Amino acid sequence: MTEALLEARDLVKHFTTRGSAFRSGGDVVHAVDGVSLEVRSGETLGVVGESGCGKSTLGRLLVRLHEPTSGTVHFGGSDITTLSRRRLRPYRREMQMIFQDPYASLNPRKRVGQILGDPFEIHGGLSREKTRTRVRELLETVGLSPDHVNRYPHEFSGGQRQRIGVARALALNPKLIVADEPVSALDVSIQAQVINLLQDVQTELDLTYIFIAHDLSVVRHISDRVAVMYLGKIVEFADNTSLYERPLHPYTHALLSAVPVPDPEREKTRERILLTGDVPSPLNPPPACRFHTRCWKAQEICRTVEPPLLEIAPRHEVACHFPEERVLV
Repeated sequence: MTEALLEARDLVKHFTTRGSAFRSGGDVVHAVDGVSLEVRSGETLGVVGESGCGKSTLGRLLVRLHEPTSGTVHFGGSDITTLSRRRLRPYRREMQMIFQDPYASLNPRKRVGQILGDPFEIHGGLSREKTRTRVRELLETVGLSPDHVNRYPHEFSGGQRQRIGVARALALNPKLIVADEPVSALDVSIQAQVINLLQDVQTELDLTYIFIAHDLSVVRHISDRVAVMYLGKIVEFADNTSLYERPLHPYTHALLSAVPVPDPEREKTRERILLTGDVPSPLNPPPACRFHTRCWKAQEICRTVEPPLLEIAPRHEVACHFPEERVLV
């Protein structure tokens, strides 16, 4: 088995909200609550779940863009959890991020050449001439013309802007890239192009991805293993085939039942699971199993005892007192 490039143990991130005029202090948002996972070299780990489940916060914790409330993060065997900014700097070269919104993640006042040249200026090591050469190479790598170095972000389409975001992430030859919903802001016709680009550069450069998304069909296409999150916790963790063909957690069943099937006859007859109620607030998550307020299988134990994340099938972990296999092929 390939060794782990990144390892998180019992990772927690709580945010404190501001108080109001009527009361002092603030509430605590339980964004990520005790997540443990490993990411192996060369793989793509998908992280899925509804909006507000903590996916993006988890991604930022793993690359130390957020400071964890508790827990540890190891990268390449080294504990980077509490490293100072100066000591963390060498690791910044090896961990990069692609952001969701290609409109907001690029500085509108800078030309593309400046945007892609910034990493070399910050980390040093290249002359001005070599930086210009490298910037042009990066544009070619992501399918853009090197002649576009003097254009501003607003002169590109959404898909082209996201390609610039990919190029910026590749600039320092990282080992790990966290892609935070990199195609959700793009037209469907452009999403496949960006996904194919990510797969091509992964093969070419031997990259490791953490791919965060709410679109399960996109995650299925690109991921080797998938973690399903709900209200700050991982509720199911398995390889791609097992999760999509034989899900065990009721929440995963519900998510997959909402994904359209490209077969009109099956689409007419297959079971749909409609969850009742809204997602509980992370300010006051339910006790024990956090999904019990919306689960059709919930019993008293679900309201009083938190189910641990256990491996109940080969390389298939689930946090549920009453897991149920449903063959979806």
